[in-house]
Amino acid sequence: MQLTFLGATGTVTGSKYLLEHDHCRVLIDCGLFQGHKALRQRNWQRLPIAEDTLDAVVLTHAHIDHSGYLPLLVKRGFSGPIYCSSATLDLCEILLPDSGRIHEEDAERANRYGYSKHKPALPLYTEQEARLALKQFHPVSFGKQYALDEYTQFNLQRVGHILGAACITVSDGHSSIVFSGDLGRPNDPIMVSPVQIQQTDYLVLESTYGDRLHAPDDASAMLAETINRTIARGGTVIIPSFAVGRAQSLLYFLHQLLSSKTIPAVPIYLDSPMAVSATRLWQSHHQEHRLSATQCADICATAQYVQTPEQSKALDKDPTPKIIISASGMATGGRVLHHLASYLGDARNTILFAGYQAGGTRGARLVNGEQTIKLLGEIYPVVAQIESIHNLSAHADYQEILTWLRHFHKPPRMTYLTHGEPQAALALQQHIQSELGWEVTIPAYQQTESL
Repeated sequence: MQLTFLGATGTVTGSKYLLEHDHCRVLIDCGLFQGHKALRQRNWQRLPIAEDTLDAVVLTHAHIDHSGYLPLLVKRGFSGPIYCSSATLDLCEILLPDSGRIHEEDAERANRYGYSKHKPALPLYTEQEARLALKQFHPVSFGKQYALDEYTQFNLQRVGHILGAACITVSDGHSSIVFSGDLGRPNDPIMVSPVQIQQTDYLVLESTYGDRLHAPDDASAMLAETINRTIARGGTVIIPSFAVGRAQSLLYFLHQLLSSKTIPAVPIYLDSPMAVSATRLWQSHHQEHRLSATQCADICATAQYVQTPEQSKALDKDPTPKIIISASGMATGGRVLHHLASYLGDARNTILFAGYQAGGTRGARLVNGEQTIKLLGEIYPVVAQIESIHNLSAHADYQEILTWLRHFHKPPRMTYLTHGEPQAALALQQHIQSELGWEVTIPAYQQTESL
């Protein structure tokens, strides 16, 4: 087999791995690049292979940095099957059309206000093109072997993280390779623990938190402190949130805090149609998480669901202290941009980031202390309080990754570290080498390895 790294190298976005065996070409994950402009521009570039020569795509999970390039892949000629878990398909049916709609809205807004260098600005793909890509999805079961060709097989195993998330094992009968996808946490209060993999010849391993340990502090207590402090001064808490995974975790903790009267009963709004739809999926995928049907129902009722743009705009005119959870989690797009434009200028308010912020995103710039930020083509002063909670992450930290690796009966021939900023990947490489003695390398963009 031959492996080419087409994304998630030196960054946490754009996951794409080309695996070739004889005449079989498979893409593992097919994500969008996000963050720095140089990375985003890669989305417009053609892949180094013809899209119509690919035989299949296999997805680890539904997040846009792992699935969001699929509509463009199909648009450019890919006509094969897209394999994934059932829950991943359900989530992609929400995420991909929404992504296309955002691309269309961004292009329309750029044309209206004239802040694009391109005349006219065009969407990367449309909502309709995303819906066409969904017709090529084929859901598969966890733990079963599926054939890619006469010699090559793959299977999925659960890794927590979000609904449907999997690691993928591909074997050609002579050697095997595991793609970790995004590893969940072993003691996550909501999601199931990652399955323990015991052997593989090669491993492609994420390194998002390769240089960090999650804080031992109680995330619920930190969330309560920020909310109480903000509400006491008459402010509103805006929480930019990933629609899938993080939004549901926030509702879980907010439900706990309200039930225990740890925070006041202020209005809570979930302002993301995508997050609303994803939240409802909890009730149809019980095998993916630890919650009972009753708990799911109670948590889903924690927030008022905001559906229309008009309802969303009305929130910004309401001076009442409140909590608004809105996508996107790194403030790269979506309705949260309008809320930031409305609430950033008031010191009573708090913008609370509850997840990883990739370099170059608005979220990263705000967390790093920038005093002004560009939103919707205009510059806004940052006056509101900017806060972060890091231990809500659905990614394993480096110690949790090491614990997962210790279940292997013997080291892989090579472990490739991807899906991490350079500092995080380098730190995880050093941890694995010093504590486990494994062979570890950090591949470069478009690097090819013979397995």
